[in-house]
Amino acid sequence: MVRPCDPDIVIFQEATDPAVVRTLAQAAGMPHCAAMPKLSLGFMSRVPIASHAWHRPRVSRHAFLELVPDGLPVRVFGVHLSAVFAALTERRRMFELRALIAGIQREQHGFHVVAGDFNTLAPGEVFDIRSMPHRVKAALWLSGGRVRWRTIQLMLDAGYADVFRSLHPDDPGLTLPTSGPQVRLDYMFVPTSDLRRMTRCEVIRTPPARDASDHFPLLAELSTD
Repeated sequence: MVRPCDPDIVIFQEATDPAVVRTLAQAAGMPHCAAMPKLSLGFMSRVPIASHAWHRPRVSRHAFLELVPDGLPVRVFGVHLSAVFAALTERRRMFELRALIAGIQREQHGFHVVAGDFNTLAPGEVFDIRSMPHRVKAALWLSGGRVRWRTIQLMLDAGYADVFRSLHPDDPGLTLPTSGPQVRLDYMFVPTSDLRRMTRCEVIRTPPARDASDHFPLLAELSTD
């Protein structure tokens, strides 16, 4: 799946086995990679990486990943927020994201990208409970039913643009599950002032993607000029 997309940088979710990430990087011809046991986010890269680090706020289930490509005026932050559709976990995602935003504001300098599995819906997007698996329906019922989807609004309120939605206002952009997509959980954000730099952001729905993961990946292109 990765080779035809020809990316410069790949960010993985649930990449808890460094040996697997090294094997994938070698097979994809990417000389730079890293992952850590028990940490969800890993990466592989064709371009040299000047530095990388995991930052884990106390309230977060997963650390977020910071990448600084060598010689490029951009930072990349990988995100994996808590899972499960429920009012309680949506509140937890909000706590996690507030900590993430605060951390980015301390770490980033200039143009940056925030991307990954946010495990939540954007404001106004359709959530059809009738199509959800029984375990999802049960979690919703146990948490009181209706979920106020507010996590993504925090990103928008912090001055970020939802890149996919900005470029594809009429495409649902569903990413999960690959066997029959029902929800959009995977996002890429940039500061609104830098949206002009984003030239492409697509959900890759080719047959290899269906076999590679339960999520369809996002592929984006950006200009560093």
